[in-house]
Amino acid sequence: MDYETKSHCKYLIALHLILVVKYRKQLLIGELGQFLKATIKQLSMESDFDIEEIEIDKDHVHILMIISPKYSISQHVRNIKQLTTHKIWCYSPNLKKQFWKERTFWSDGYFVCSVGNASAETIRRYI
Repeated sequence: MDYETKSHCKYLIALHLILVVKYRKQLLIGELGQFLKATIKQLSMESDFDIEEIEIDKDHVHILMIISPKYSISQHVRNIKQLTTHKIWCYSPNLKKQFWKERTFWSDGYFVCSVGNASAETIRRYI
């Protein structure tokens, strides 16, 4: 990971983000997990963040991402959650029945921690 340079700043903001499926439902197995991974990678190309590593588990996703200081972490997370939920509903409309009360795919919260440049390799191996 290299430092990014803009007109008035130089930065490297690496984050380890974990998003959990609502009610911890194990829905990210197989084809849906691969679709979600591709969707997040596509979203990163269209947005102001880069994906270094991404791994899908049965009920959550780990993302090692590089963000710019232009937007807050919560704005990036909100963007990822909203757009992936919309894409998942379009991809598999029957999943809406799994979430009887709320029409949200992701849990309300998220886990994020900053990753120092020295320990990014450790996080990458973990993911």
